Amino acid sequence: MDFEVIKQNIEKDFNDVNDFNYLNLIKSKYLGKNGIVTELFRKLKDIQSEEEKREVGKKINSIKQMVEEKYEQKEQELILKKKSLELKDIDLTLPGYNIIKGNIHPITKTMEEINSIFLRMGFSIEEGPEIETEYNNFKALNFPEDHPAMDMHDTFYIDDKYILRTHTSPIQIRTMLKYKPPLKIIAPGRVFRRDAIDASHSTVFHQVEGFMVDENVRFSDLKGVLDLFTKEIFGKDLKTRFRPSFFPFTEPSAEVDVQCVNCKGKGCSVCKQTGWLEILGAGMIHVNVFKAVNYDPEKYTGFAFGMGVERIAMLKYGIDDMRLFYENDIRFLKQF
Repeated sequence: MDFEVIKQNIEKDFNDVNDFNYLNLIKSKYLGKNGIVTELFRKLKDIQSEEEKREVGKKINSIKQMVEEKYEQKEQELILKKKSLELKDIDLTLPGYNIIKGNIHPITKTMEEINSIFLRMGFSIEEGPEIETEYNNFKALNFPEDHPAMDMHDTFYIDDKYILRTHTSPIQIRTMLKYKPPLKIIAPGRVFRRDAIDASHSTVFHQVEGFMVDENVRFSDLKGVLDLFTKEIFGKDLKTRFRPSFFPFTEPSAEVDVQCVNCKGKGCSVCKQTGWLEILGAGMIHVNVFKAVNYDPEKYTGFAFGMGVERIAMLKYGIDDMRLFYENDIRFLKQF
């Protein structure tokens, strides 16, 4: 093995390099899988004398180190050369460009504000998968087999078992299966429904599910939590009201309205002259939901609520078309 000749060849090869592609080819020539240095290391096993093997090994290592140093040196030279050429193409007398600063998206901003309010009330955040089982999304939440929400035209089915979740309520099931009471949880996230896209509907939107489970949880506790939430998010002067409703996973159930943020309850086009705006649904957790997660309904009670983040953002910021959130028009987003 003529190591001096190899070193001379290394010097010559790296001196001839003038671009990154050729640089990598030269590196591969010596250090690649079938490179010269790699082959030298393979031939070490043929040397019988341990002393000679050590001496030859040192020389091969010096060759390898030389290649690595030459590579790094040439790489830096090429980088500096490239930067130098780029600077020559820059006219330093030209005026600079204004940098358009980004803003926090109103959906993100609203979601963070909602989370912050409930965290201050002692709730914790839980998350779950967007691809969910039909059981967690419907059956464990007491949806009957013939409920219209389970039809193919309302839900995105992946196969017979899995779907894109239609609400964040399955996180309620997952959390209760994982932990025992007491629980105070909110579950924010993206949900999916096969809705026609218009000013108030989208196939993808955001929800915040919340629930509390413990001994002696009452409907009045639910009212107190949601009344405090609405005053924090919309202002302390606005009143709330609860209207009877129906949800499969709560009984009794209610729709929650807040005084119109535009007219303060006097009646206007935003609230269709009623003075009220619907913001979320809520109720006491159904005993069948407790049975699905092996909670004793004789011992525990609880409430649950769910709200659309886009709906809250639209009311809070006076936006009349949900599609504006997803068009990414910088003129719109800069307002927030």
